Amino acid sequence: MFTDIEQLINDFSALLSEVSLLKGLLFLVFFLVVWFFPALVAFFLNRKHFGKILAANVPAVLSWVAWFALLAWAVTGKMRGKKGEASGPAEEEGARPVVSGSLNESS
Repeated sequence: MFTDIEQLINDFSALLSEVSLLKGLLFLVFFLVVWFFPALVAFFLNRKHFGKILAANVPAVLSWVAWFALLAWAVTGKMRGKKGEASGPAEEEGARPVVSGSLNESS
């Protein structure tokens, strides 16, 4: 039983020794870009929940369903308000602006 595992480890180490440092680094960069792609999309689309999407990306690598759900959240999430703007309930979806006075008032 252990001979199979030892053979697998020996084959893997032989394969790994054939890979150059540049190819290994390029693979690592590509892997990380794909892994954190939903967070990158959320960052460039200025999404409000970028930090949560970034944190959720770490365990999402174990599940393609979770990864695609994060990608959908990053694409469809709410945009972050500009600096200096008040982000209150009036900016939420479906909220109506508060209008003082009545429309039937005569002046």
